[in-house]
Amino acid sequence: MLKRVFDIALSIIGIILFFPILLVVSFFIFFSDFSNPLYFGKRVGKNHKTFFLIKFRSMHINADKSGVESTSNNDLRITKVGSLIRKYKIDELPQFFNVFKGDMSFVGPRPQTEIGYSLYTDKEKKLLNVKPGITDFSSIVFSDEGHILKDSHNPDLDYNQLIRPWKSKLGLFYIKNRSIYLDSQLILLTIITIISKEKSLRIINKILTKLNADEDLIKVSKRKLPLVPCDIVKVL
Repeated sequence: MLKRVFDIALSIIGIILFFPILLVVSFFIFFSDFSNPLYFGKRVGKNHKTFFLIKFRSMHINADKSGVESTSNNDLRITKVGSLIRKYKIDELPQFFNVFKGDMSFVGPRPQTEIGYSLYTDKEKKLLNVKPGITDFSSIVFSDEGHILKDSHNPDLDYNQLIRPWKSKLGLFYIKNRSIYLDSQLILLTIITIISKEKSLRIINKILTKLNADEDLIKVSKRKLPLVPCDIVKVL
């Protein structure tokens, strides 16, 4: 109940504070190709219920029909305006409305597409015991996901082998340790990440260590070593 009050209050504040930016960005996207500036993507939420995630459209119209789920920085589907708003995570701002509506929380595991959900292991399905969020540990640790997948010949395969196992493990770790205090820390760190990811990763690792995360999770979350393909069942 307290988390819901926290989400409603923060979403209202966010919508009011960022309303001018929402209008300006909408204007630029619309006049870049005279199409809807918003993207409504079907996602799987808490208790396996689907909802429509609201984002600023960063890709060409009907780009989601290409069959490719993961997105790299040099994905040809991304528009010029889209590249800029993705860089600073501005495309995520409309999700304040998802939080206000109750489909999402500010902090929680990132929502999956139906195709992504169909690949979930039994353990990963526990991620749907809570509302999905705008940000969480993995959103900070893998904020450079597009760069990781850059030049990939198969972005979906690389995502599932390099990133997904650790994102899921971080999501499950969050669920186990969630609190309003942790949510506040992660929201602040998400903002810091835009300015200095190195600083936010240092703080993330202090938090993980304090909460007794296992060594492998801490090591990967430092992002000092190259990511290598791994078996998600063994990671979880």
